[in-house]
Amino acid sequence: MLVLFNKPFNVLSQFTDRGARTTRATLSDHIALPGVYPAGRLDRDSEGLLLLTDDGRLQARIADPRFKLAKTYWVQVEGEPDDAALARLRDGVMLNDGPTRPAEVARIDDPALWPRDPPIRVRAHIPVSWLSLTLREGRNRQVRRMTAAVGYPTLRLVRWRIGEWTLDGLAPGEHRILR
Repeated sequence: MLVLFNKPFNVLSQFTDRGARTTRATLSDHIALPGVYPAGRLDRDSEGLLLLTDDGRLQARIADPRFKLAKTYWVQVEGEPDDAALARLRDGVMLNDGPTRPAEVARIDDPALWPRDPPIRVRAHIPVSWLSLTLREGRNRQVRRMTAAVGYPTLRLVRWRIGEWTLDGLAPGEHRILR
């Protein structure tokens, strides 16, 4: 089975929240399918496409960086990145855990997504803009660290695509079973 899920903001990419002092939203609040597990992860403060499967081989192929499955993120950043910042992202950025692989990056128009709850912070005198960023690796909080490294902090992060699968047609909290 392969399940596409639009993970809402503030939901953990796991089915339980053991050891937490307060109860946090998890996948079990949205998906009641036995035997499926996330193929990869998406931070609690990120939104978008999460794939779940009951097939261990498929899960490994999706999540394992050796397979270099492309993941595309729509990233709202503080400021308007200049060509030099985009070039740095395309070339790979040096992070504290080493250089990243080159990324595909482009400015995009506001994708007119669903409202986020709570909304992003807005500063009256600092513009925001959107980027499409495609990676073929998956380090912890990588997109956020990359945009910050080039001077444009991430305000909102939505994973739109993993390989051939997209979020198209799925509202936050909805899932679609493909097979």
